[in-house]
Amino acid sequence: MAASVRVSVIIPHLNEPDDLRRCLNALEAQRECAPPFEVIVVDNGSDTPPDDVVVDFPGTRLLVQPVPGPGPARNLGVEASSGDIIAFLDADCLPQSKWLKRIVDFFDRNRQVSGLGGSIGIEPAVPDRMTAVEAYEAIFSYRTKQFVERDHFAATGNMAVRRSVFIKVGPFDGIGTHEDKLWGQRARALGYIIAYLPQARVLTPACSDFDSLKKRIDRHVAHCAGEVAPRLWPRIKWVGLAGAMVMSPLAAIPEIARSQEVPVLSNKFQAFGCLIVVRAYRGWRMLRALRAEVIAQTIGSWNRTLASGKKEEG
Repeated sequence: MAASVRVSVIIPHLNEPDDLRRCLNALEAQRECAPPFEVIVVDNGSDTPPDDVVVDFPGTRLLVQPVPGPGPARNLGVEASSGDIIAFLDADCLPQSKWLKRIVDFFDRNRQVSGLGGSIGIEPAVPDRMTAVEAYEAIFSYRTKQFVERDHFAATGNMAVRRSVFIKVGPFDGIGTHEDKLWGQRARALGYIIAYLPQARVLTPACSDFDSLKKRIDRHVAHCAGEVAPRLWPRIKWVGLAGAMVMSPLAAIPEIARSQEVPVLSNKFQAFGCLIVVRAYRGWRMLRALRAEVIAQTIGSWNRTLASGKKEEG
């Protein structure tokens, strides 16, 4: 089978068996239209490894990575894979129709492209009825076009790369970093091109409430704070950024108004209200994160305390 595999899909997993089953079902539905592909699930310390899920999908392999973090989990999956294209997908992401076919076709048409990032949308818990948190996340949590075109990386919840390029750039970093962002920056420094492919789309659940969203913000702030040099001027700039964060929601009104991810006007107002609360909380956490022990505590506990295994891109 290994000789005929064109794409290897790598899925890290942490305590999400129901989401994983939905993800694998969506991939199986693409068998007829996609080139030959394999699926490798890498469990990253679940209370109960998803053996009973994976066994229902012949040809899907389950590996175990005891080192905490989605980066190490993905690296182990790559080591065990055989496809000349490696596609990364999160366990709670639902690949949409022809996701794999569109990825492969794009690579075949664009030989100069080394990697790509697809679009990530929010799947509301109740169809056609977004909550304020869902509306906020639909606009602000997965800015995948911006990640690729401005920040030069692809979110690993929906990313694909040629195997030869991944080997040259090297593995993802560990849990204490923005592993997808750092990998993309290394790839760009080596001259590789990462493109945006919105037609390769996945859907993912939003955080269920603001408390869940706060945990994601805490991790993101801790990662960014860990990159601030321990000198006076960088710390002063960080404090300035915290203040600007609190004042920034008004500047986001045009983005909310234009967003196609949230077409209903009432949901746009909900998104703006949630944004005000999020930016205020984020500014406060930025100030607290100047204490090194806060950074260490936040990052050190993330992989084992977030039972949902929710991700943060960028």
